Amino acid sequence: MLSITPNLSIDENEITLQFIRSSGPGGQNVNKVASAVQLRFDVGNSPSLPGDVRTRLIRLAGRRVTQEGILVIDARQFRTQERNREDAVARFIDLVRRAAERPKPRKKTRPSQAAKDRRIESKKQRGKVKQMRRMVTPE
Repeated sequence: MLSITPNLSIDENEITLQFIRSSGPGGQNVNKVASAVQLRFDVGNSPSLPGDVRTRLIRLAGRRVTQEGILVIDARQFRTQERNREDAVARFIDLVRRAAERPKPRKKTRPSQAAKDRRIESKKQRGKVKQMRRMVTPE
């Protein structure tokens, strides 16, 4: 079980890890060893995720979620499979943790009358400055 928050955990069986060949660091090893990791998680059909977390996760993940609702995270930063696996899982946990946070509801606010008056006064002042720059017509 991957513990995301105190009241949200995901079973490791829901995550599939696939190892693929990686570009990047590794020298000649790159062409021989599949060190990159592709983590796949079915967001749409996961029984571990509540509905609101699921929708926020899909929105947060953006292009990393396929049409079928599968989250794909590629990790190819390091030279070893183990470190790439740890990186992919850590990034997945971080993404789900951010999706689990409820956004703070926005409170509508209005400018005070004093703030409105200050704004109008500054506009009038600016208008006076521009008026003083105008050319005076001789009579």
